[in-house]
Amino acid sequence: MMKEINNMEDVIDSRDIVERIDELESFDELDDDEREELEILQALSKQSHQFEDWESGVSLIRDTCFTEYAQGLAEDYELVDSVAKWPINHIDWECAAEELKNDYHTVNFDGITYWGQI
Repeated sequence: MMKEINNMEDVIDSRDIVERIDELESFDELDDDEREELEILQALSKQSHQFEDWESGVSLIRDTCFTEYAQGLAEDYELVDSVAKWPINHIDWECAAEELKNDYHTVNFDGITYWGQI
């Protein structure tokens, strides 16, 4: 049995959402919490039409974590040297994250905004 998926996570993989929906739909009976989770996940999944790779995996990044995500992405692609003090200490990461959002769409996960790459 998979763990419950909720909007408290910083990053959520769409494959986990698809799998959890399938799991909950396979139950003969759902308790109130499971029924509510299923309804919320189905509402989230209905927004997936904007993502080509929903079934094969889209990372959803919580809005409040997107700046840190952008910085980590730049470091992963070796666009900046995370050890160097210059210029990394002088980059406006909030501005950089806002620019990066142009390649992402938002989804509403039970009142919380998440960003997924298109």
